[in-house]
This record gives sequence, C-alpha cells and structure tokens, in this order.
Amino acid sequence: MVYSKTIACMFTMLLLAPAIMATDPDPLQDFCVADLDDNAVRVNGYPCVPQLEAGDDFLFSSKLARGGNTSTPNGSAVTRLDVTEFPGENTQGISMNRVDFAPGGTNPPHIHPRATEIGLVVKGELLVGIIGSNESGNRLYSRVVRAGENFLIPRGLMHFQFNTGDTVVTMFVSFNSQNPGIVFVPLTLFGSDPPIPTPVLTKALRVDTGVVELLKSRFAGGSFQAS
Repeated sequence: MVYSKTIACMFTMLLLAPAIMATDPDPLQDFCVADLDDNAVRVNGYPCVPQLEAGDDFLFSSKLARGGNTSTPNGSAVTRLDVTEFPGENTQGISMNRVDFAPGGTNPPHIHPRATEIGLVVKGELLVGIIGSNESGNRLYSRVVRAGENFLIPRGLMHFQFNTGDTVVTMFVSFNSQNPGIVFVPLTLFGSDPPIPTPVLTKALRVDTGVVELLKSRFAGGSFQAS
C-alpha cells in the first residue's frame, strides 16, 4: 500500500514538473529593480537595487514608442525591452520587443530557449512561420498575419517573420520571461566563437567545404555581412 502511494506521488510530481518550470520563478516581493552593475553577483537573475534608491521611473518606459533603423542586411530592426533595458521587469517574468520590417525585410529563423512568445501585428501584413519539432515531423506552420491579428510561438520552437508586402510592418511581441534569450540559427551555425569545425557542418548539412566557408565568411565576427 505504501509502495503504491509512493508511486502515485512520484507520478503526480512528474506531471506537475513542466508546469512548475514553465516560466520564471514567482517574485517574493512587490518590486526588485535590477541592479545591472557588472560586478553584482547574479543567481539566475539580477540582484535588487535598494527600494529607497529605485525611485519611481522603473515602472515606466517609452523605449518601444519609436522603431529602429531597418537599413540592415535583414531589413528589420528589433527594439528590445527585456530586463537589461527595463530593470523594473526583474523577477516579474515578462518582457517585450518591438520589431519593424522594411519591405522584403525578415526576422531570420531563431529560437527563444526560455520563453513562449505571443505577437501582435499593428501595421501592415507579415508572413509568420513556426517550425515544429521532430514530434510534428518538422512541420512548417505559417500564415500571413494582418494588422490587429495575433500569433503564438511555443517556447523553444524555431520561427521567423517576413514582410512580403511593399510597406513597412510593425509588430510587438511579449514573452513570459524577463530574459527570453535568443539562438539565431544562421549566426549560431556559421558565426560561433570558436567556429564549429567545417567537416562537422559539411557532414551535417550535406554540402561541400566551399559552401560552408562562404557562409562562415558572411557571419564572421558574430555579425552579418551584406552580400
């Protein structure tokens, strides 16, 4: 009988584990304005600025009111509002980005390892694509999302956005993490430091050495180089 109860308890804990670990830890106080000092000790987040020194502005930001410069190789600009840009988010388990797209601009395939994402297109039309894992046969889920419409990207799934029109597109996205992280797929593969050995990439991607070396040259130094 005791053995059966133990097994049942363990099974329940396994079922609850994904929910328990689904987002950032719950805050233990009203505010914990992030101390972004490089010398501060961090344990899965940022330490708190003393409340008497925090002032009142930490609850407000106008950073997303203006878009960034889309004259980039990707034709897009990401304006971040994570904890490093908005210290009041610290311990609150939430953050936002604004992304602006020139005509033909893209937010290339990438992953957020620590957050689910929900987006709202506020201007223009945007092709949004989400690629499932092996469980879904690496299926591509895609749709043109128009102004006023939303999209959802589960945590850890690769996704992209692309402006197929001839006007500027603006979207806002929210994350259930103060620091969702980003793994930008092309840059990770071809711009890592130190580089991934070329034979590994030629074997994995089934291309010759010249193709891999060309792609590495485009992402050398951890940044884009216009073609």
